[in-house]
Amino acid sequence: MVALASDPLLLNWEKIEGNPVTRPGEPMGDSCIWKEADAYFALIGSRCVLTSKNLVDWTVANAAFLGNTPFPIDDGSCPTFGPIGDKHILLLFSHGRGGQYLLGDYDRTSRQFTPYDHGRFNHGRITPGGVHAPSGAVDGQGGVVNILNINAGLHSDEWDQIMSVAQRLSLGEDKRLRIEPVEALASLRGEHRHVGRTALPANREVVLETVAGNTMELDVEIDPREARWVQLNVLRSPDGQERTSITFYNYDRVLSYWYQAKGLVCLDGSRSSQRPDVWLRPPEQATVERVSGEPLRLRVFIDRSVVEVFVNGKQYLAMRVYPARPDSLGVSLLAQGQDAVLTKLDAWQMKSI
Repeated sequence: MVALASDPLLLNWEKIEGNPVTRPGEPMGDSCIWKEADAYFALIGSRCVLTSKNLVDWTVANAAFLGNTPFPIDDGSCPTFGPIGDKHILLLFSHGRGGQYLLGDYDRTSRQFTPYDHGRFNHGRITPGGVHAPSGAVDGQGGVVNILNINAGLHSDEWDQIMSVAQRLSLGEDKRLRIEPVEALASLRGEHRHVGRTALPANREVVLETVAGNTMELDVEIDPREARWVQLNVLRSPDGQERTSITFYNYDRVLSYWYQAKGLVCLDGSRSSQRPDVWLRPPEQATVERVSGEPLRLRVFIDRSVVEVFVNGKQYLAMRVYPARPDSLGVSLLAQGQDAVLTKLDAWQMKSI
């Protein structure tokens, strides 16, 4: 079904005659449409590209757009395809694996996309309370603005799912994906608190008395040193019975003669709520590689029932949480095994958009 808009703000739309534009037996499904020169192209799912001169009459340009990819793509719902830096990105949703992206090279002659890298926006099951589908738009500056929808973990007859904060996707010098919250989110910052350099003694939880809230942005920088893991807790009740934890497992070294493990970050909401009607989500876990001497940087956005985490601009984790207690507002840090250092922490109460 195609509709056209002629005004620059895309406010007024008209459905074309002849909808639907595909016929029985032709490729159908979730699609992404773009224009090159005087022709339109439509990616159907993740496999087939159609082309058209008028958006009404379509022919197959390549039925094997993705080719033989080594990456685990079981279906390609909700596709977004476009340039990112000097490469191309395909955002999609897999009903088996969730929101994902592919980075690669796009051949405009053959209309084929050859990916060299793959990643996920969710790192576990899709429900309950997990990231669902991405929706992206090229920003005209070499990046892509992406918004995801996130599933509920608490049933409602009136609504389902919420939208994530907007994130900007870009390419690093290594041609791998960088993920950061869009700069415009800073316009929502309200009351500010700063915590300077603070020792994190081994095995002792440090509660930040001046930082609390359930609509906050946190910008945290930690030097893990030799601590086995370091942890940031948010939405913490005073007795610690409710909390949502972001833990970095500090494996950035050779652990044995045979193995060298990469660092891991884990978003854990298994103790986030004591409510009997909430379906708690298993922890999310993602690999994070740091260069030598690089601190751990966490950008955390809390909006009542959702926690979103950006890790060193390289990983994104999110989940729904539903604290039962009105005093589950606290923030704490913990280093396990050996000492670590909180380099700095900035916290802002966030205003409504």
